[in-house]
Amino acid sequence: MADEQNLDAQAQDQAAEAGAGEELTTRVQVLEEQLAAAQDQSLRVAADLQNVRRRAEQDVEKAHKFALEKFAGDLLPIIDSLERGLDLSNPDDESIRPMREGIELTLKMFQDTLKRYQLEAIDPYGQPFSADQHQAMAMQESADVEPNTVLKVFQKGYQLNGRLLRPAMVVVSKAPSPATPSINEQA
Repeated sequence: MADEQNLDAQAQDQAAEAGAGEELTTRVQVLEEQLAAAQDQSLRVAADLQNVRRRAEQDVEKAHKFALEKFAGDLLPIIDSLERGLDLSNPDDESIRPMREGIELTLKMFQDTLKRYQLEAIDPYGQPFSADQHQAMAMQESADVEPNTVLKVFQKGYQLNGRLLRPAMVVVSKAPSPATPSINEQA
């Protein structure tokens, strides 16, 4: 009987150990799942942090790149006035020649300075019309050029670092309308 009790005790011990083993296996699985979830969350947080840094760097870069946008926009009427003054003055008039030369030099210095800061003029005369960079002020029939070609530039456009600051104001060509027959031709 003692042997039977020993066998029963051993069986109970083995059953208890098996139950404890299953419990440990279950516990290990739960811990592994929690570890995997924590690692996944850690990767996501790291990726989010990297995205925030990248966005912040891009914002700072754009701020530096386009910080001059308002200032440059305020300077454009001055350039327009200098150019208009040169266009309206007679280059052959000796009495205003020194003043004209001074305006030309001032305008050249101004334009060179603006180019250093990536402010570029858009002068589309003779080019195809582009709604992205031009503002059509009028349409004019012309048989001399292709339709949608810029015939005249009222005001130059400007772009800063490739971004449009002001569109060029232009006159655009259109195909001539077919001639309407006169009364004599209709008869």
